[in-house]
Amino acid sequence: MAQERVAIVTGGNRGIGLEVCRQLARNDMVVILTSRNKEAGQKAAHDLQKEELPVVSHQLDVVHPASIEQLVMFVKKEYGRCDILINNAGILPDTTEGSAGGEFPSVFKAKSETITRAMTTNVYGSLHMCQAFVPMMKKNGYGRIVNISSGMGQLSDMNGGYPAYRLSKTALNALTRILAEELSGENILVNTMCPGWVKTRMGGENATRSVEEGADTAVFLSTLPDNGPSGKFFRDRKEILW
Repeated sequence: MAQERVAIVTGGNRGIGLEVCRQLARNDMVVILTSRNKEAGQKAAHDLQKEELPVVSHQLDVVHPASIEQLVMFVKKEYGRCDILINNAGILPDTTEGSAGGEFPSVFKAKSETITRAMTTNVYGSLHMCQAFVPMMKKNGYGRIVNISSGMGQLSDMNGGYPAYRLSKTALNALTRILAEELSGENILVNTMCPGWVKTRMGGENATRSVEEGADTAVFLSTLPDNGPSGKFFRDRKEILW
């Protein structure tokens, strides 16, 4: 019997991340649910364990290299492999900083520190996670990386407002292309996806999609066959324009 796949999900304690953990675990994978808040992560993992799903929790703040290194050591010791990495942890700082009224913050009101916060979590966090775990994927000759992006980072449909979030998601898409190119031939597929407007703490109550719908494409991309696409942008399991 083949060894079970090991998946890591950042920001897995709620919303889309939590549902991705649930769906991956239902696909017979061992899931490491990571969360910046240790207690919140433990509770989320416990709830999934009550569904008899193979999920464990580990504290992780993608902003801090030492926190990432602690996770690396844990994964090496307990599993010796990382097959799937879902870079889901992200923030939308525009609505609380650098905006006039908070509803549709303008680029002309944006503060550089707000943009830096978005880039640090949404882009650098994902980059550092890839730098940390791709070596394990290379060692085992298998890897699937999914970066959770947004249509708000789509250049072909770019609008105004929310500059920090938009810039960070566009940069995350660029990172996806770079990673995919440098990993071509390694059987490590790297893709990015837009979950749509999902009912989460970030998306709000007026959002039109469920967390199950938002998580579906991430799970689809994390289970691609060896000849699957890499370096692409997806929504609803279909490739979309950058």
